[in-house]
This record gives sequence, C-alpha cells and structure tokens, in this order.
Amino acid sequence: MKKITFAVTLLAIILLITGCGSNTAGISEKNDAGNKEVKTIVVGTGTQFPNICFIDDKGNLTGYDVELVKEIDKRLPEYKFEFKTMEFSNLLLSLETKKIDFIAHQMEVNEERQKKFLFNDVPYNVFPLKVTVRQDNNDIKSIEDLKGKKVIVGATSNAAVLLDKYNKEHGNKINIVYSGQGSDDTKTQLKTGRVDATISTPFAVDFINKAANAQQKVVGPALSNSKVYFLLRKDETDLKASIDKALKEIKADGTLKKLSTKWLGEDYTQAE
Repeated sequence: MKKITFAVTLLAIILLITGCGSNTAGISEKNDAGNKEVKTIVVGTGTQFPNICFIDDKGNLTGYDVELVKEIDKRLPEYKFEFKTMEFSNLLLSLETKKIDFIAHQMEVNEERQKKFLFNDVPYNVFPLKVTVRQDNNDIKSIEDLKGKKVIVGATSNAAVLLDKYNKEHGNKINIVYSGQGSDDTKTQLKTGRVDATISTPFAVDFINKAANAQQKVVGPALSNSKVYFLLRKDETDLKASIDKALKEIKADGTLKKLSTKWLGEDYTQAE
C-alpha cells in the first residue's frame, strides 16, 4: 500500500509541475511586456481620406493617422493595436457598440461627441477646413458665395456640422447634400458639376489632385482651425492616459512634426 500511495503522490507532483510549466509558457508566448498581459485594442479608421487613412498603390493601409497609431503602439508594450476599417459614418456607432476601442480619423471636438464619448487630452493635429471648388470655378471665393449652391459633405463629419450651423444662422440658403461612398463620390460629383463645392483641407486637396487629377482648389479663409484628437468610450480612461503619455513623447522628440510634414506636406501640429 505504501508503494502504491507513493507512486500516486509522485504522479500527482509530476502532473502538477508539467501543468505549471505549460501555463507559464503560454503566458510568455502571448505577450512581450515582461509577465504582463498584453491587451488588444481595435482602432477604427477609414480607407478613403487622402493622406490621413487610405489604401496606397501597394494595397496597404497607411497615412498620417495610421502611421501615428503605429508609432504609439511601439511605445506602449502593454497594448497591441489592430486596425479595423469602415465608412466614416459607421465609426461612432462602432465605438458606441464596442466593435472598436477608439477612433483615429481626425476627430474634432463638438458638443454631441463630447456628450457620448471621451477625447484624449493631447491634440495631434490642427485641421483647417476650407471651401473647396473645381479649379476652373472663379465665382465661389468664400462661404458667403455658397448661397443657392449645392455643397457635398460626409454625413456625421465636422464639415457637415459646421455647414449646418452656418446654414441655420444664415437663412438655410445652402443646399447641403451628403456623400454616399466616401471621397470618390465627392470627387466625382464635384468634378462633373453635380455639386458646386465641398468642405475640405489643403492637404487632402493636394493629394487628390496629384493622385486622381481631381482638379480642385481651396478658397477663402479657414472656416475652422480645430485641434483633432482620438475618440474613445467614456470608460477607457486608462487607455486614454496611456495614449496621451505616448503622444507627449512623440511631440517632444519631433516625431509628430516629421509625420505631419511627410504625410500632409507641412507641420499641421500647430495652428495657422
């Protein structure tokens, strides 16, 4: 009986040691941050915003926001960032329903977004919105000239919010229409004359002219010069703090300026 008891005990010890060894190996394979678990973060972005988040000629997702998120990811070993792309109009709902963890898509602050979501503290870009028309259009020189004109903007975009606010304050004389399929729809409608103008940024216009011969130009002063942030859910305070910490480092060592100059043509990290 003693021999049997000893054998059973020895087998139990061997199984226990083997089991512990397997668990430890699994943890080390699953993360690269010491013994801490790495949390996967799903980042929502788009594919049709020139210079910001788009598919390049090699089929890769890239752009200013995308490459900035990759840089933040390098500096936060406790997280692993993965991108999920979708139409801009679906981003807010996807964040609200926890299909993504934060949005990287040049998100400007407005009252509606602030009620539902959480912006990080450190801005990573300044977003100059301007009236944009075809290059051969010399009649529209500013927003005042849009009365009686068709202006196309993306639904739920800050350009749409800005234009709707202006319209309400000036007798609703601008005919606002909403793009159906991202920037291609906007580019086509403007180029063919189905609409008279849109609201865009100088860097987006420069890119789309070079890439697709869109024949656009910006006119007049900036309608807004808003700072842009990442947008998170209200409960993501730890993730927000980590992102802000990394952004401060990226700004301080000049990496943010380099990314802006590379992708946007100028240093848009500071207001005009």
